[in-house]
Amino acid sequence: MKCIVGLGNPGSKFENTRHNIGFQVIDYLAERNHWSLNREKYNALYTIEHLNGEKVLILKPLTYMNLSGEAVRPFMDFYDLDIEDLLVVYDDLDLPAGRIRLRQKGGHGGHNGIRNIIDQTTLKNFKRIRIGIGRPETNVPIIDYVLGKFTEEQKPKVEDSVKSAAEACEMWLEKPFLEVMNHFNS
Repeated sequence: MKCIVGLGNPGSKFENTRHNIGFQVIDYLAERNHWSLNREKYNALYTIEHLNGEKVLILKPLTYMNLSGEAVRPFMDFYDLDIEDLLVVYDDLDLPAGRIRLRQKGGHGGHNGIRNIIDQTTLKNFKRIRIGIGRPETNVPIIDYVLGKFTEEQKPKVEDSVKSAAEACEMWLEKPFLEVMNHFNS
């Protein structure tokens, strides 16, 4: 079984904010495959489905971003998932809005959700899809920026990146991640 996790913050207050782009990818992936994340356990919404011949756990932590690992770790333990079968989708300030970048492993890069997953699992070698949200052009504090909504100019690029990230998730269920990276990182 593989596991796809989208990071974000729960509640309507955070819907469609830059920090919730991981949730948006999961929602889009579920919508396009007619899935429903209608189960709740370990402080997360989830479903278990089959796609492209692979059993997959789809997960949205409800712990708030900075404690994402507290939801991910119990699922990893309960389903005896290998860290190499984990794919995490999240926002990245260092990529322009609308750009995606896939990585096989790495550090947290200052992202608190990823930091907490690393802390909870004690491992860094999980797959990632980073989705660009860009940096503020003014002196807006980072926390206000990431919890803010996308500009009208950013929205079409972001919609495209959400679709591309969902397609990358689906492709990973049938092809090696290196091949998926080569396709989407080019």
